[in-house]
Amino acid sequence: MTKEEFQRLTQNTVLLDGATGSYLMAHGMPRGICTELWIMEHKEILQELQKAYIDAGTRIVYAPTFSASRLTLRQRGLEEKLEELNRTLVAYTREAVGHRAYVAGDITTTGQILTDNGEYTYEMAFDNYCEQIRLLENAGVDCLVAETMINIEETLAAVDAAHSVCSLPIMCSMTVEADGSIFSGGNAIEAALALESAGASAVGLNCSVGPDQLVSVVRNICENVSIPVIAKPNAGMPFIDDQGNAIYSMQPEDFARHMKVLVESGATLIGGCCGTTPEYIRKTAEILNLL
Repeated sequence: MTKEEFQRLTQNTVLLDGATGSYLMAHGMPRGICTELWIMEHKEILQELQKAYIDAGTRIVYAPTFSASRLTLRQRGLEEKLEELNRTLVAYTREAVGHRAYVAGDITTTGQILTDNGEYTYEMAFDNYCEQIRLLENAGVDCLVAETMINIEETLAAVDAAHSVCSLPIMCSMTVEADGSIFSGGNAIEAALALESAGASAVGLNCSVGPDQLVSVVRNICENVSIPVIAKPNAGMPFIDDQGNAIYSMQPEDFARHMKVLVESGATLIGGCCGTTPEYIRKTAEILNLL
């Protein structure tokens, strides 16, 4: 997909997918392991989920390459799996969606904060993202998404990396508090403006909180940028049960109703994060007449 094609696509509301991790854990994935490696060994579970999202109305499916970068895999001693994981997981996703949807190569934060003392620099982040983005492009993704980002500077490194190695559009979504503040400093509006200036094709939010808590943040972002805005929130705020599981109480119908408000506030690219399922996406598609 070219950047011009992405612009045409996003002139109207576009449905993204919903959660992957919570679904996988419900289908047997243990906590604390490398999600990407587990998925590679459980292809059918991933593809069943992705096909359900397409049936529910999703137009852009995220390949599960979330943490498959060299710096993140190194923390698990899986650095040698870098190329295999990115190539295979994109192939799984492409096989699942066929020509029914676009495939986004998914990248995310390393979990580190950029510093000036050499522990984690802009150059290190840039090189890390360049490498993974090259692999994702070679694997055949249609676009890129940097999601659940917690640091503006690291996200800018991802955008710069994308522009340096390919011509694919890159969407960027930060994870924020209900007031729009970013965990590592700054806020959603500052991030959106900086990322738009850097050449991101879309900016916005994912994870953290439910759609009912993001109306003012989404509206403020939309009022300050001229590119499409992403809203991919959780199924409300979770509570932790006695077994340590995150339980999300917002039901699909309520989620969809709140997502409609976010679209009315200006969001163009919408989907779900933690706790959502294909049913959440379907209800959202129905309320917005996208099916």
